[in-house]
Amino acid sequence: MGCVSMLNVEGLTKFYGETEAVRDLSFRVDAGRILGLVGPNGAGKTTTLRIVSGILPETRGRIEIGGQDLKSNPVGAKSLLAYVPDMPNPFDNLTVMEHLRFTAAVYGVPDVESRAARLLDEFELTPKRDALASELSRGMKQKLAISCAYLHDPKLILLDEPLTGLDPRGIRTMIDSIREQARRGAAVVVSSHLLELVEKVCETVLILHRGRKVLDGTLDEIRAAITELQKEASLEQIFFHATEEGQRA
Repeated sequence: MGCVSMLNVEGLTKFYGETEAVRDLSFRVDAGRILGLVGPNGAGKTTTLRIVSGILPETRGRIEIGGQDLKSNPVGAKSLLAYVPDMPNPFDNLTVMEHLRFTAAVYGVPDVESRAARLLDEFELTPKRDALASELSRGMKQKLAISCAYLHDPKLILLDEPLTGLDPRGIRTMIDSIREQARRGAAVVVSSHLLELVEKVCETVLILHRGRKVLDGTLDEIRAAITELQKEASLEQIFFHATEEGQRA
């Protein structure tokens, strides 16, 4: 499982006018692995996720999802992924269950009722199944977005700040669900400012700074690359060292 590449990004570059948001970024995520994407504000994390999801076009570079080229076969590539943005924006006039049925129709999901019931139960949304999205709290909207994302069993899952708005029980459920998706063979990318979460959940880490890859690999590999830090350095210590001016590897 761990040797099958589910996401390949090669030479990704993105300009907004004269501003270079991402520069020559290459990385991969294998099936069953969880990658933590971290960096300061403006580092290019969300831009990278939006390009990989097919929402934004790249300026240069190549993206392959499950062997499908995103540019030449966008439908095939997108059918394999799910993307949850940092600010989910569901349809105000659809109920929770109607969102799941709509998602199932888009992806051709069979047995939507049983799948939806399982997800609603997992994310404690069953009492809200007939509630309009406009009636949901921020945390419940996040749970709804995750439920819709998981519905078609994606092979690549992109999560941008997935714990925003969640209470402690919701955070635990979300962490458990991310690990379960990886156990089932999905490749997962988690972008978060919560470095303790990334260190706890992710097997590999990619640190961005000003649109460039600074470091990537397992924590042990990253620690070995920074000789100034102790062998037991935390991800927080690594992060600040790697993104300080004059200290970037």
